[in-house]
Amino acid sequence: MINFLNLEYFLAAAEERNITRAAKRLYISQQSLSSHISNLEKEFDVQLFNRTMPLTLTPAGRALKLRAEQMLELKEETYRELVDINDFTTGELSLGISHTRGRFFLPAVLPFYKEKFPNIQIHLLEGNSSELGMALVRGDIDLMIDLLPFKAENVETVPICEEEILLVVPDQILDQYFPGRQDLIKEELKNSADLQLLKDCPYLLINRGNRVRTIADEIFEDVQLTPSIVLETENIETVLALAAKGMGITFYPKMFMSGTSALDGSTSRKRGLNFYSLKYGRTHGMLAFGYHKSRYLTQATEEFIRIAKERI
Repeated sequence: MINFLNLEYFLAAAEERNITRAAKRLYISQQSLSSHISNLEKEFDVQLFNRTMPLTLTPAGRALKLRAEQMLELKEETYRELVDINDFTTGELSLGISHTRGRFFLPAVLPFYKEKFPNIQIHLLEGNSSELGMALVRGDIDLMIDLLPFKAENVETVPICEEEILLVVPDQILDQYFPGRQDLIKEELKNSADLQLLKDCPYLLINRGNRVRTIADEIFEDVQLTPSIVLETENIETVLALAAKGMGITFYPKMFMSGTSALDGSTSRKRGLNFYSLKYGRTHGMLAFGYHKSRYLTQATEEFIRIAKERI
């Protein structure tokens, strides 16, 4: 019968490729680690390592490494499921969300969730779409919150609400590039926000890897426009603040307007910003949860999804 501890110790040695480092990592003696590996080799009547420096896996060792990873992951999933069935008073939930979307989303959901489930420990990972997708695939998070479609494979999705990416045009840019025609340009943008009208204007964009930037780049490609980019940053609030200072045009999710009218709110007017809906299908999307199909969905996760759909 396979001993899970033997498998865990074997994997540590396979990953470190050095018995001394692996034993140190496991807080056991080198002799004890060698004994666990020897037990596996006796059980299967194979040699798992070539005794080289560094250690290398034999064909049997490579096969066992793959299976051991799968079996230990299944063991962990089974343990979580059984504990979850037995007792839902405690548990953990790991969420992945962008920095800015978290500012809007989490205050609307987490207080209600924690009130109902005070003993569920929340772990938060913040990053861009690419980083969150990789974290979900690795199992670092239980849920990611992002715009559809998700690029990560084997992900089940649960729609939350509609989202729209708006074009943000500062009054100062219109004054500088369209003197005497500002009102006319505003009317044209309101009727049809064609980026060709703004082809000579500067842009402020967030870094590549973020979904809003991906959408912006796709639009630029569609209209065959090479934008003059004056600044790229990871923080979408930074580009909005700089747009309010007249440095350039940018893109901003309507959801982040935090209750103000995206198109004619007094706050926007005071900041000298004009927000326009774009006539591109990809700027109208769906915010959704994503979870890995092969992993057990805990009650803590299911309850978070339910409460979020009620609150957002």
